Amino acid sequence: MAQPIALEIPPRDARKELLARLENAPAEYAEALLDSYELLQQLHEARVFEVLRGVLSAGDTVVETAVSATQTPEAIRALRNAIILGKMLGSINPELMQCYATAVGETLSSERRPVIDPPGLLALLGQFRRKELRRSVALINRFLESLGNQLKMKGTPGPN
Repeated sequence: MAQPIALEIPPRDARKELLARLENAPAEYAEALLDSYELLQQLHEARVFEVLRGVLSAGDTVVETAVSATQTPEAIRALRNAIILGKMLGSINPELMQCYATAVGETLSSERRPVIDPPGLLALLGQFRRKELRRSVALINRFLESLGNQLKMKGTPGPN
């Protein structure tokens, strides 16, 4: 009968393999290592490490100060307003926002005189013949009407 061949695999030395990889790392990753050393030096020169050590040593004091600052009514309102502004900006069509930005730039650009002489009453009425002005006035009216409806639903006191 055949005898099995004994297979002996030498045990793996993970530490030895890790040391071999570590010895080869400077040659393989020389550019990355130099960049990281340069970054560390810049952080050191900017005293970032000192600030981080101070924050870590202060630990609970920093957290308590930050938490107490966010518990004020002003901070809560500011955070809520920031969230609402983010939602509002997210709901605006980017093409429409580009129209607003272009119109503001054309109206208030530094190349033109920012102060416009007020037109006379007849000239002002004559401007209403243009479609573009009427379209803009209709948009402003729609916004003001919507704002008035929202204020009325919220029960905000205001002039009647």
